[in-house]
Amino acid sequence: MYLKQFRTGGDRNFGYLVADEESRRAFVVDPSYSPALIVDEAREREFDIRYVFSTHGHHDHVNGNAEMARMTGRTPLLYGSVCPETGIRIEDGALLPLGKLLIRVLHTPGHTPDSICIHAGDAVFTGDTLFVGKVGGTDLGREALDEYRSLHEKLLALPGETRVFPGHDYGSAPESTIAHERESNPFLLQPDPETFIDLKRNWAAYKQAHGIR
Repeated sequence: MYLKQFRTGGDRNFGYLVADEESRRAFVVDPSYSPALIVDEAREREFDIRYVFSTHGHHDHVNGNAEMARMTGRTPLLYGSVCPETGIRIEDGALLPLGKLLIRVLHTPGHTPDSICIHAGDAVFTGDTLFVGKVGGTDLGREALDEYRSLHEKLLALPGETRVFPGHDYGSAPESTIAHERESNPFLLQPDPETFIDLKRNWAAYKQAHGIR
């Protein structure tokens, strides 16, 4: 599996190009501010982009979608949309074929109600749900509870060796693994929703006390 991470601009946004090297078919995650950068890479490597995913509907993740559609002829897919090529609805557990790869959609509400993560091969693209050492912003009520469940029931259920690729370069590294996050991410170490929300409430003080930027 070919995988390349792109710094696409905005607020340290990441975008991704993933391909099944045998079939030369590819998909894109969050092209955001620099769709041409990703399309040029795909063309140079003679990859055929079959799917484009946006991990949620915030402007900094979808602002390049119109240009991406124009350049590739592929309709960007968000939670609840239907893939024109396969007829598959983008919802939790949806499976989309890509050569020998199988793309799995994980619905991970919290940061937004429509947040999704994209799992393919040994990688998961977590958008603004999970960063390296951090998690996505929410309120301190229903959104935080939803995010806690999404993290523990969906992402932490993946194999520990699964590589984690977030939507922004907000953490201590541009990528991680599920095992590393499970063992070191202060939010994932919280034993219950109450302590998880309490850490969100006191995150500024926690960062200062532990030297986290």
